[in-house]
Amino acid sequence: MELDEMKQAWQMLDRRLAAQQAIQWQGFRAGRLTQLQRRLRPLAGWLVLQIPLGVALMAWGIASWGSHLGDARAMAPGLVMHAFGLLSVMIPARTLAMLRRIDYASPVLEIQCRLARLRAWRVRVEGPVSAVIGSVIWIPALLMLAQADADRFGMNLWDHARPGLLAWLVLSALVSLSLVGLGYMVLRRLGKLDWLANHLAGASLRQAQAELEALLRFERENG
Repeated sequence: MELDEMKQAWQMLDRRLAAQQAIQWQGFRAGRLTQLQRRLRPLAGWLVLQIPLGVALMAWGIASWGSHLGDARAMAPGLVMHAFGLLSVMIPARTLAMLRRIDYASPVLEIQCRLARLRAWRVRVEGPVSAVIGSVIWIPALLMLAQADADRFGMNLWDHARPGLLAWLVLSALVSLSLVGLGYMVLRRLGKLDWLANHLAGASLRQAQAELEALLRFERENG
């Protein structure tokens, strides 16, 4: 075989190997991205369930303050619950929008950046706000239930409340918030902030990021 023929044969073989590697890479990439989407589905499902709950809290709050117009004391718990319900809708809706903006046909690094922003949102905003709401939501809920019970007898809860009720409520809210802060400080003292961040990010997002890391390693090793 002449030298030119050998060169052509090697070039053809190189092209075939490159084409085969490209096909293998595309297959591996498609499989990993499909798995990544599957990992994120439980998170999306949980967010979808949270939104009706937030709407229900809003409706409860509106019904409460709307039936006590003109009485600021009786309206206050309903207004607070209305605000909590609104946050309980806005936050998961924002997270869901971030999930849906992920373009799985885009470069791997772009997907990684979007997942990193999603993780930062969940750890720095969604998690802390949910912890604060969860620690004090029982207070307006308790007052709304008590006022609803008083309404059956045509009474105003605050006109028949025991002295010091407002101080007790404020103290209870401060204690509840302090427990959240204390829990954070204890975890920080124990060096468990990474564990806390992973917990706030959620298992679905952690698993999705792991799938993407495997894809990036494969891309670097075979690039």
